[in-house]
Order: sequence, then C-alpha cells, then structure tokens
Amino acid sequence: MGHAETITTFSFLLFSLASVLSTVPQSPKNSTSLSFTLTAVHRRNSSSFVASLAAASRKTPFKYSMALTVSLAVGTPPQTQEMVLDTGSQLSWIQCHRETPRRPPPTTAFDPSLSTSFSAVPCNHPVCKPRIPDYTLPTTCDQNRLCHYSYFYADGTLAEGNLVHEKLTFADSQSTPPLILGCATSSCVDKGILGMNLGRLSFPSQAMISKFSYCVPTRAVSGSGPGPFPTGSFIIGDNPSSARFQYIELIRSPQSQTMPNLDPLAYTLPMQGIRIGAKRLDIPPSVFRPDAGGSGQTMIDSGSEFTFLVDQAYGKVREEVTRLAGPRLKKGYTYGGGVADMCFDSANAAVAGRLIGDMVFEFINGVEIVVPSSRTLAEVEGGIHCMAVGMSSMLGAASNIIGNIHQQDMWVEFDLTNRRIGLGKADCSRS
Repeated sequence: MGHAETITTFSFLLFSLASVLSTVPQSPKNSTSLSFTLTAVHRRNSSSFVASLAAASRKTPFKYSMALTVSLAVGTPPQTQEMVLDTGSQLSWIQCHRETPRRPPPTTAFDPSLSTSFSAVPCNHPVCKPRIPDYTLPTTCDQNRLCHYSYFYADGTLAEGNLVHEKLTFADSQSTPPLILGCATSSCVDKGILGMNLGRLSFPSQAMISKFSYCVPTRAVSGSGPGPFPTGSFIIGDNPSSARFQYIELIRSPQSQTMPNLDPLAYTLPMQGIRIGAKRLDIPPSVFRPDAGGSGQTMIDSGSEFTFLVDQAYGKVREEVTRLAGPRLKKGYTYGGGVADMCFDSANAAVAGRLIGDMVFEFINGVEIVVPSSRTLAEVEGGIHCMAVGMSSMLGAASNIIGNIHQQDMWVEFDLTNRRIGLGKADCSRS
C-alpha cells in the first residue's frame, strides 16, 4: 500500500464509523433502559472526578500526525495507551494483549491481567443487548459468556474484542470511574480510539464531562510520515481562553424520524458557504444542511484528516481552483485513490497557493474558519501539494466533514451543556 493510500484509508477509517452508525435505527425502548442504567452507575462513581474538573481544568498534550494521538494511563497500576482523539465516533477502545502476536505488533498493548481495576462485561449486562444501536454489528456472547463487540468500518475492516470496565488516569493522578471500553484483540491499526461524540457510550458522556477543547498545531507534511510530530493541547473542562471564542450553536437532530444518511451523534454545524480568495462560491446554504434523508449534514471531526464535501460543493471548489490556477494543476494525478484531484507538483505549489488565496468556511452569525493561503495546499508526498479537500461520494458518504487539517492553529471547544462549538485563533504550538 502506497503512502497516500495509507493516509487516506486511516482517515476514512476513523470518520466512517459515524456514517455506518447513522444507518442503524434508534430503539426508544432500549435507549431508555440503557441510559438509566449508565446514568445511575456513573453518577455515583463520577462525583470525585467531576468535582476535580470543577476545581481546575485538565490539560493533556497530544501528538499530531494525521490524527490527534493522546497517551493516557489505563488501569491499576497504569499502563500507557495511545488513543486517537475522535469526535466522530462513540465507543472508546484500547489495544489489548493477546497470546498470538499480530504482525506488525502494536507499539503498546494493554495486559488486563496486570490491572486490579479491570473487569469484563458479562453477556447479561444492559450494554450487551444485541438490539442496542451503539455498535455497527450486534454484540454476541463468547465461550466465556463475556460480551463480544465488533465495529465494522466502511473500508471493510473490523475492530473487535470484549467490552470491559476500566478507568483512565490523567497526569495529575485524577482518575475516572470504571468506564465501558472496548478491549480490542483484533484491529487494523496500532492505536486505540478515544470516542468523543454525543453518544451515551462516548468518553464525555460516561465521564460526565460537560466541556472539552483541543488546539491542533500546524505541520509541514500531511499524513503519518516518519515524524517528529508537533504537539497540541487537549483540555477537559473550562478553557482559560474561552472569553475570546466565537460560538456556533449545534444543529439538533430530529429524534422522531429515521434519516438514513444522518449521524445523529455527530457535532453538526450550520455552515452557510465557502469563500476562496475574495469570491464567495455559488453554493446554496442548503447544500450544507441535512435534507429529509440526512444528506448534506456538515460535521466537525477530529478523526478525519482531510475535509470532505458533497459533490455539488466540491465541484464549485474545483471550478474556482481551476479558474485561478488551472494551468499549474498536476494533470492526471489524484491523491488517496481518487478522493482528491486538485494537486500541484513542487515547482508549481508555492505560486498556486498564492493564486488560490485564503479558503474560508462560513457559519451563521459571521463566524468563520479561515485557512490562510500559506496553508491552503498541504504537502502529501514527494513534494506534491494538494488542496486538502476530498469528495465525500468517493468514500460512500453523503456528508460534509471538516477535517483536522482545517482546524489548525485555533482552539475548538465542545460545550456540551449549551450544545455549541467555540472557535478561537491560537498558536497551537505554544498553547
């Protein structure tokens, strides 16, 4: 697999779970019973952790390659686990030790036998009901009567193992209560996932976190590469810079109807339009809003590297880029299996970036994400630079996704209590 393919597949792997989940119908009966059970358990166990958050926010560094990777202490005594901070998925899971070595082996693997706070979830637990719509495939019982989960990703791969209870510990020795996690013994990546969406099994929901934020630093080259990787910041609790943030209210998903192309657990933003240079593109605002079937939803996702647009919006972006810098486009070249096709070789990239200018994502109330001309193009491989914008349809999706590459050098705050997203410019290498 080539370098570009590796990058795109991994980005798609992280973001695609949301698309798959949205096709599973919600079950009001199961939702009520599970919500009550989880709430009752975690309200009892979370009080000290929540109290500590009220007293002071918690700041954790992450490494930024194509994803935001935090190192967290899991279990008792703690074992360090690398987990991808992913606002586009729900269940958190860690890489767990297994007797048969995998090739290549993960850099770290959690050994449950060494943790006194570890416990497996039995099949009769409420989260293991097969009809619960929190998993992409129904849960099953293994030979030990333990709950086995499987997450199916849209590229055909699986992450699977047992559901467990385990706690996470932060740098200041404050621990969460035992949370429901996946203990993956079979997966296609070497890191776990810290699921941060609006689902009831997500890390914020289980740990009763009302607010979190992150600041993504800039980097020279798109993708994983050899490193070293820049360091960003992840804050749980109040952000000391929030007084200068601009806020966007999230679009609430209707609960009364099934929308096959909508992810109701995503952070859905009311985007209004896109500017390139001084020109506002001729894209109706409705293209960025969910239609009757959920197509057109615009979500902000830390787990997707590139930004993806539905065909109508992508076509207008490509039309303008071609008008401004068409003769310099690298003819016949596509990146990531055809997902992106607005690319330039090293000899033309700098000039093309200046010709294209800034790219701006517009939201309600005048709030904007501004991508300066110096970062409009991202180097992907061998000196080739591309607009970090891809076609959703090439991934089998019908959504607009704002990826982490267009969230650089700003705080992105998720205020769950007030159901809003805060944005504030920052130098994330120093934040």
